[in-house]
Amino acid sequence: MFFIEVGYPSMEEELMVAKKTTGETRPTLDSVITGEEIMKYQKLVRRIPVPDHIYDYVVKLVRATRPGPDSPDWVKSLINWGAGPRAVQYLILGAKTHSALNGSYMVRMEDVNAVTESVLVHRMQLTFQAESEGITPSDVVKRLIKEVGGEG
Repeated sequence: MFFIEVGYPSMEEELMVAKKTTGETRPTLDSVITGEEIMKYQKLVRRIPVPDHIYDYVVKLVRATRPGPDSPDWVKSLINWGAGPRAVQYLILGAKTHSALNGSYMVRMEDVNAVTESVLVHRMQLTFQAESEGITPSDVVKRLIKEVGGEG
């Protein structure tokens, strides 16, 4: 669903991992939430309403990542392969989750934009031209948000 970049641990963290996971006794994990609670929250998130203009925006945004008639001309030179229909689903579900976590009763444009980069950056294949110019998927996503009308 999301691309989450996780760096390497610090020297101290990696040393702790080595010591705690290679000995005779295995570390124990404490449960934070039950599977039943997770399912309850998933159902709750899916009930959050999404206005039609948000659905329209999300579909337009994802379609704009695909070189073709629904994308700006510059996309054709920067993207070989764009995001598919799952990106639409995950943008909506991610926005619903963001909305719920921030105490909102419905999805707003801000909720969509908060999750857009994490949902889209790994779903596009950039062209050699884009890579040679140092353009990143994040750059493309930010530009698309501006051009498709998601800022504000």
